[in-house]
Amino acid sequence: MVYNIAHRDHKKGILLMRIVLIAQAAFGEKVLEAIIKMGEEVVGVYTPPDKVVKNNPLKQLADSSGIGVFQPEYMKSSEVYYDYVKLKADLNVMAFVTSIIPESILEYPPLGTIQYHPSLLPRHCGGSAINWAIINGEAKTGITIFWPDKGIDTGPILLQKEAEIAPDDTVGSLYFNKLFPIGVEVIIESIELIKKGSAPRIPQDESEATYEKLCTEEDSVINWNKPAVTVYNLIRGTDPQPGAITYFNGKRLKVFDSELGTANSGNYRAGTIIDIEQEGFRVAARGGTILIKRVQPVGSSKIKANEFIDLVNLKCGDVFGV
Repeated sequence: MVYNIAHRDHKKGILLMRIVLIAQAAFGEKVLEAIIKMGEEVVGVYTPPDKVVKNNPLKQLADSSGIGVFQPEYMKSSEVYYDYVKLKADLNVMAFVTSIIPESILEYPPLGTIQYHPSLLPRHCGGSAINWAIINGEAKTGITIFWPDKGIDTGPILLQKEAEIAPDDTVGSLYFNKLFPIGVEVIIESIELIKKGSAPRIPQDESEATYEKLCTEEDSVINWNKPAVTVYNLIRGTDPQPGAITYFNGKRLKVFDSELGTANSGNYRAGTIIDIEQEGFRVAARGGTILIKRVQPVGSSKIKANEFIDLVNLKCGDVFGV
C-alpha cells in the first residue's frame, strides 16, 4: 500500500514524495541525478559551503535543475531549521554527510530520514570505515542504508549490500569502483521500498558493533618491522588519503600504489631498499617485500617512484624509517 503523504503530479498522474537531499561531491550528484530520474520531487539540497567544498558537482546539478540549494555552515542553528521546515519534506536522504545533523531535522519528515554508510553496520561505525576495513586486511565490506538517530551510525538498518575487498584494492578503488555505484543503486531501492510502505527497520546488533576514530596521519606511519602484509594493508588502506608515511634522510615521505611481494626479504634490515625496478623501488619488511610505485615528498604533489629515485639518488641499501 502506498503511503498517504505523497502528493499527485497532475501532469504525469503519479504519486511523488517531497525529498530533501543532504549530501556533497560526486556521490551526492549521482544520487540526485538518480532521484530526479525516478520521478520524485527533490524540494531542497543541503551541501557544505563553497569554502569547504570548492568544486561541488551536486550544487551545479541542483542549480541547473531548478532545485533550491542551502549551504549552512552549521546545521544545528535555529535559522537552518526555520528554513528547512518550509520545504515540508516527506523524507530526508543523507548521502555522504560529514556534518552533524540535529535530531529536529532527522525526525521532522513523516517518513523519517535514511542515510548511506560505506560498511556493513554495525561493523566500522565512524568516518573512516573504508580505511579501517582495508587496514585490518578484511576481504569483505559493503554498504548500509539505515535510519539514523542521535548516535554515530546507529539506528535500524533498512538495506545492506556486500562488496568484495580485492587483495589489491585501495580506499580509492574500493569506493569508486564498488561502494559508490552500489550505494546509488541501494539508495534508490530504499526510496522505492519506503514509497511502497515496505521498508524494514532491522535493529543493529550492538554486541557486533565496532567504532574506529578518523584515520589520520598519526595512524598511517609505517613500521617496517611489522609483517609485510600488515605494511601493505596500511599503504592501500590510506591511499589516497591520508597517505602512508615513512621517512628518508629525516624527511617525511608519503607512499602510494604498492605491491606485495611474498618472497622472504632475507637478512636485510626492515625498511631497506633491496631493489630498484622499472616501476619503482622494493623495500624489505618482515616476511616479504613491498614495491612502491608512487610517492609524495614534503611540499610536492604525488610523483612516480622513479622520479623520486632520480630526485634523491635513491639506491639499494638505503633505509627508510622513523
